[in-house]
Amino acid sequence: VQLQASGGGLVQPGGSLRLSCAVSRSIVDFNAIIWYRQAPGEQRELVAAISKGDNTNYADSVKGRFTISRDNAKNTVYLQMNSLKPEDTAVYYCNAHSSILGGYWGQGTQVTVSS
Repeated sequence: VQLQASGGGLVQPGGSLRLSCAVSRSIVDFNAIIWYRQAPGEQRELVAAISKGDNTNYADSVKGRFTISRDNAKNTVYLQMNSLKPEDTAVYYCNAHSSILGGYWGQGTQVTVSS
């Protein structure tokens, strides 16, 4: 299983980005698809998750600004990030988790929020 994260870049504070996580296998095979991020010198942290049943969960720091969604037909999960702040700067990773198949990681995409 391969995960391809894309959509990162440099954006000014207050701006928006949409990250995509394309999965090489049907995403309905996974219990959840999760976005994590890791800033330099920091531990990797959960940003947002979406379950097979479309239940979503967000870190408190991104609630109201980020939205996770999925397109099962395209085997892709998105992370819409609005009102970006400098503290959102990190490498963003997607993870596909299955109790049967295990867990798989994408390669990460850099998000930099700076003026």
